[in-house]
Amino acid sequence: MQTAEISTCSTILPPVRVTDSQALKWDNQCDVLVVGWGAAGACAALEARANGADVLIADRFTGGGASAKSGGVVYAGGGTRQQRAAGINDSPQAMFDYLKHETCGVVSDATLRSFCEQSVANLEWLQGHGAPYGHEMPPGGKTSYPADGYFLYYSGNELVPSHGGALPPAPRGHRTVGKGQCGAVLYGHLKAACLKAGVRPVLQAAARRLVQDHQGRVLGVELWRLPPGSKAAHDHARLAARAERWQNLAPGYCDKLRQRVSQLEREHAQPYRVRARQGVILSTGGFIFNRDLMRQHAPAYRRNFKVGATGCDGSGLRLGQTVGAASTGLERVSAWRFINPPHCWPKGIVVNRDGRRFCNEEVYGATLGQPLMEEQGGRAWLVLDARLRAKAIRQALFGGYWWFQSVPALALMLLKPRKGKTPAQLAAATGMQAEALAQALQRNNAAARGEAEDAFGKSPGSREVLDQGPFYACDISVGNPIFPLGALTLGGLKVDESSGAVLDEQGQPIAGLYAAGRTALGIPSHLYISGLSLADCVFSGRRAGAAVVSASAEQTPLANNKRTPA
Repeated sequence: MQTAEISTCSTILPPVRVTDSQALKWDNQCDVLVVGWGAAGACAALEARANGADVLIADRFTGGGASAKSGGVVYAGGGTRQQRAAGINDSPQAMFDYLKHETCGVVSDATLRSFCEQSVANLEWLQGHGAPYGHEMPPGGKTSYPADGYFLYYSGNELVPSHGGALPPAPRGHRTVGKGQCGAVLYGHLKAACLKAGVRPVLQAAARRLVQDHQGRVLGVELWRLPPGSKAAHDHARLAARAERWQNLAPGYCDKLRQRVSQLEREHAQPYRVRARQGVILSTGGFIFNRDLMRQHAPAYRRNFKVGATGCDGSGLRLGQTVGAASTGLERVSAWRFINPPHCWPKGIVVNRDGRRFCNEEVYGATLGQPLMEEQGGRAWLVLDARLRAKAIRQALFGGYWWFQSVPALALMLLKPRKGKTPAQLAAATGMQAEALAQALQRNNAAARGEAEDAFGKSPGSREVLDQGPFYACDISVGNPIFPLGALTLGGLKVDESSGAVLDEQGQPIAGLYAAGRTALGIPSHLYISGLSLADCVFSGRRAGAAVVSASAEQTPLANNKRTPA
């Protein structure tokens, strides 16, 4: 294992293989063991518990993961209570038609349709476990994240003509009611529900390897657990929390904290084996914090700001791979280049290093970020004229945006943007090709005046003539430290789409092993839109939690007796 991985990630070892499970010393046992206590793990644990299983949930830290750091947005539609209260007509078919365009066949139509048809019930299920949702919609139609007091919004490309279907667009981003970033609110309710239901947590316990019998069935997991109540455990929790708290402002400092966290694990953690009579569910998130996996599968994204939590180190993926699990889509990364808000920014044009326009500026941030990273080498400019820049500055100052929306926008426009009295001078200041930039502006202006169609399908309401000098080019490239370009991984272990059972390279299920959330290939694994990951955590988590208990119930009493240690 390479040094970079050892310094920041949990260590993964080859599986322990035994001929007799009773001959192995187990420190604990349960029916279902869930590895990773984020939203997917919590949903899996709750569903398994509701089906009568004794559930133990393990986490490398103290729970929450990327879910607790998220905005708490759940993508839901088809006629939710909140949509109806807002006067929005939606249907599972309309939701399916839209998501089929966005997901591009990453899951089967049958699975996508089930996701849409279960959407209303899954949101009600979350509300039944205490998570509140509202119907208040923000003004202006489109935003990357609504201000406090607004909880239902268009969280993807629903309003973009090229992404719409035959049915009217509907807002499906359901932000959990709370103050600020509401992922912690959602996770807090899920965690409390788990504890109330009798789910047993084992914390500060990193999964190191799986345990299999001679036939390949997964029997349990070897965790490496810090001694509860020890100074090492206290320091581990303190440093890990600090790394999560300061990640947005000081990522380099936080990487050093993570190295110290991993060092504590290597020096003080002790093996703790858990027998799972019915099965193991892996739900540890993606691998954006694993440098080696990023270098291997998505090297173009190593400079991006990491969206996620320290536990997004690929441990679930790597555990599955040690027992022959197949994986797919590991090269798929969602890069977030949001240029709304300020709400008027999409009226500018985004061009590449040569000055050529390459996208519809009104699309969702990940839909813009993907071609920026994959096709333009991570480099692009947002071009504004003097009139549009002044309007954007006013919106950033007085528009009521979040600080993480307004401050970077103001910095981008005020701290040394490239400037030229004419497009030709702007091209000279940026290294663009003068003729390419001039043509991009001319075509944009013709479309804004109604003289031609927009080359990229931008809506008439998002078009504006850019002809008032001076002209400004704002650097929206991946390397700009004042305007970070976030990214998270989307691929994962291949699973049976009806159960979440992990599949091997031949497409056969690995007995006793399941996966959910970003550890598995799922609904958001082609291209992300806000709320789709948390919605899939609920969908795939509940699916795995129910399936592991159901599969065990279908086995004969004789087989169960053979697997249960004395």
